[in-house]
Amino acid sequence: MAGIYIHIPFCRQACHYCNFHFSTSLGSKNDFIAALLKEIVLQKDYLAQEPVDTVYFGGGTPSLLSVAEIDVLLHALAASFNISREAEITLEANPDDLNTGKLQELREAGINRLSIGIQSFFEDDLRWMNRAHNARQSIACIYDALSAGFTNLTIDLIYGTPGLTDDKWKENVQKAIDFNIPHLSCYALTVEPKTALDHFITTKQYLPVDADQQARQFLLLMDWTAAAGYEHYEISNFAKPGMRSKHNTAYWLGKKYLGLGPSAHSFNGISRQWNIANNALYVQSLQQQQLPFEKEELTVTHQLNEYIMTSLRTIEGLSIGYVTEKFGETVAQTIFRSSGKFIQAGNMQWDGERLRLTRQGKLLADGIAAELFF
Repeated sequence: MAGIYIHIPFCRQACHYCNFHFSTSLGSKNDFIAALLKEIVLQKDYLAQEPVDTVYFGGGTPSLLSVAEIDVLLHALAASFNISREAEITLEANPDDLNTGKLQELREAGINRLSIGIQSFFEDDLRWMNRAHNARQSIACIYDALSAGFTNLTIDLIYGTPGLTDDKWKENVQKAIDFNIPHLSCYALTVEPKTALDHFITTKQYLPVDADQQARQFLLLMDWTAAAGYEHYEISNFAKPGMRSKHNTAYWLGKKYLGLGPSAHSFNGISRQWNIANNALYVQSLQQQQLPFEKEELTVTHQLNEYIMTSLRTIEGLSIGYVTEKFGETVAQTIFRSSGKFIQAGNMQWDGERLRLTRQGKLLADGIAAELFF
């Protein structure tokens, strides 16, 4: 099982909190598509013809592409890679880009899963984030997606923003539950360096993030989604039975994936590489038939630490048996001993085979993982 990620580096406007690679100028879009098609061909051997079970259009805002452009890219992928007939093919989309006609065309082109960046159903939250869509579009796009026949869709929601009361947060989550959305990705607001949000907080134009508020709203989220029948299968992800994201699950399980487009990352089990995060240089390199990436070989320690980090974020947890088999019994015993204080504190639990974070432990996931690193 392998996956392909395609980074579409364009947005209508910059959200204040975002630090992903994108441009708000669409002037180079045609040149970018041409370069991406060349990269697809040049990278056709990266996955060694393994079956590709997931394709994910991320960004940026992939829904800014026309359906014709998406169709061309999907045909190019099919010509160069072994795409499974039942592959999960996801498109990230913003509400303002979706209407019933485009949604139907996307389904006909082969998109079978949507990831919609709702973030909030409240107008004041969307303005605070500098989102391109409004609250009415947040609701309308879900109706339209369901009407167009999309049964596999996920929405993004953000919590812990200044001004988001617990009541408003509950209403956001309840709207998703009432729509019977099969998958939710919910993220605590993160203040990334060099973003507009970072500047506004530093210059005291915005209030700083309240860590207590974020922790409280995360705990409430776990309660509400569990009561509604969602499986909390990864720290930020909640799914109805059978509706996990296959693409992201493959990341957490350490499966191979190829990243295409500027800033996209690839992983083949033994090395990681990442494309240049510059649209003009990306296009220029591929016009010269050169792949614009940097690469690092992963040491055994890198692989171990990555497994610790990703496994502890999932409902399955960290398998001591797997660590013993791949990294040795001494390493496994060291991890188990180091986890003792977290088990005693009630932040981890041990079932005889796996270490898992408890409800409270999920609030400390990154810190616990870091303390178990080698």
